[in-house]
Amino acid sequence: MRLDADISEVTSLSEKSPRTKAAQAPRISHPCLKQQDQTAIGLFRGSRYSIIHPVFVGSSRLPYFKCKRIGPLETMIPPYIEPNVLGLVKLTAVLLPIYLLGHAVYNLFFHPLRRFPGPRLQHISYHAYAYRLSRGTLAHDVAKWHRQYGPVVRISPDQLSFIEPDAWKDICGHRTGSKANVDEMPKWPGFYTVNGRPRTIINETKENHAVLRRSLAHGFSDRSMRLQEPIIGSYVDLLIRRLKERCHSEPAADRPGGLTTRQDIKTWYNWTTFDVIGDLAFGEPFDCLEKAEYHPWVDNMNKTTKSFGAFMALKLVGFHWLVTAILKYGLSKTREDHMRRTMAKIERRASLTVERPDLIEGLLQLKGLGKEQIRITAGTLIIAGSETTATLLSGVTYLLLKNPEKLARLNEEVRSAFNDDNEITLMSVANLPYMLACLDEAARLYPPVAGGTPRVVPAGGASIAGTYVPENTVVSVWQMAAYQNEQNFHEPFSFKPERFIERNSKVNTRDRFEVLQPFSVGPRNCIGRNLAYAEMRLILAKILFNFDIELADKEKDWIDHKSYVLWDKPALDIYLTPVRP
Repeated sequence: MRLDADISEVTSLSEKSPRTKAAQAPRISHPCLKQQDQTAIGLFRGSRYSIIHPVFVGSSRLPYFKCKRIGPLETMIPPYIEPNVLGLVKLTAVLLPIYLLGHAVYNLFFHPLRRFPGPRLQHISYHAYAYRLSRGTLAHDVAKWHRQYGPVVRISPDQLSFIEPDAWKDICGHRTGSKANVDEMPKWPGFYTVNGRPRTIINETKENHAVLRRSLAHGFSDRSMRLQEPIIGSYVDLLIRRLKERCHSEPAADRPGGLTTRQDIKTWYNWTTFDVIGDLAFGEPFDCLEKAEYHPWVDNMNKTTKSFGAFMALKLVGFHWLVTAILKYGLSKTREDHMRRTMAKIERRASLTVERPDLIEGLLQLKGLGKEQIRITAGTLIIAGSETTATLLSGVTYLLLKNPEKLARLNEEVRSAFNDDNEITLMSVANLPYMLACLDEAARLYPPVAGGTPRVVPAGGASIAGTYVPENTVVSVWQMAAYQNEQNFHEPFSFKPERFIERNSKVNTRDRFEVLQPFSVGPRNCIGRNLAYAEMRLILAKILFNFDIELADKEKDWIDHKSYVLWDKPALDIYLTPVRP
């Protein structure tokens, strides 16, 4: 494109006063320029001019240049001021390795965390951390590093992992004392925040979190749980009926002659917990058990959850924009469908005229809380209240089946405690100490969240488990690493529920039970802990009371699989044989 200009001469502006420069600056008439901004820029018909220096005049900041003629004008942008692409590439090729090398040297030898042990590759940049996270091996790797390096490990340039029991309260608890400039460590945006997504109760500000938690507290109280028992119990009973139907109509092909059936119990647990929490959060189930399939809403939620690890890995290596673009454009239809279904459920629940003992009642009564915030909070409750519960149920079932003597003892406890299925309730299962011990031991070996829930050390630094940590350091207790380390538990890889039976006796002095915190600690711990344990005990008790169970794939190490923040659980096939009509 060429500039057409009629001009008789170019005056050297450097020889004139500022006012004269403004008055006599040559002008160009060109349709691409606004009238008031049409100024000579050293490009005129038939000639080209080198720009020696710009002069800015007045508040309009219009550029005027001192020019000299050097030859015919060939293009609008002269070649000598065009970017030298090849040169730029060469310059980048030289400077980028220098920058990366300098960054690596700083992180290794001059970073405030340089004194903490850990794999050197992890210290250089976040790329190694993101790679392991995206492959689903990071939780296993961190556990291995703690066995190698000790109780505090530097797992990325600015991140430390702890496995000491006291680290829980120092990181997640209330901060007190004269040096506590904030009363809680803030959550790390690199883990909890996704660009363009609204906050949830998990990553809300301290003030908003307190408001939401108070509104939800009533729904998780002991009184509400007793009122919720008919709702929860109805879905557990439906689970038992569906499994018995499968035993009668679908006998196992490889186990002829009986009412034994091979079923993926992991999926049945998921369907049950989604239906339960769906009813408690939305006032209606997802009908997963009724139809023996995932509801589209649940399916979308599962896909989004599994992609969380990949999104986080992209963010950590500088691709925030890509995550935002994927969520905004690539998943826009899925998100719109998910939001539409959720809002429809909330509106149906809000239209009920009678008070209902569910989890969302308190949110609906909270003044000033819009439907969008209710939608977000309810969606968070679905994941927190279903996926983690089903995960621990799957884990304890597998561990019991791999340890037949433990399963036999639990069967004896359950079947001797009840004469009829109707006697098994949320309240009565609280009197099964060995079952609770089995669930605690399963949470130790297969925690629903294998990694950490990171916080950021505030200004001034902090002491964590007796170790001073500089400000702006990302810190957390990595659960699998803490629970499967000989420093905290003897025989850390063995399934030994008895250790929790002996917890308050002088027999067991080797285990540090206070480190086991699968529901976290402090003001942001999981509000649904009691409900989750009651629901798990009820489901497991009903399964064991009504069926003999056996592992279908005895050679398969089911528990050894990948974790992308949450576990990517494969099928858990078991044989079920009814022991009661």
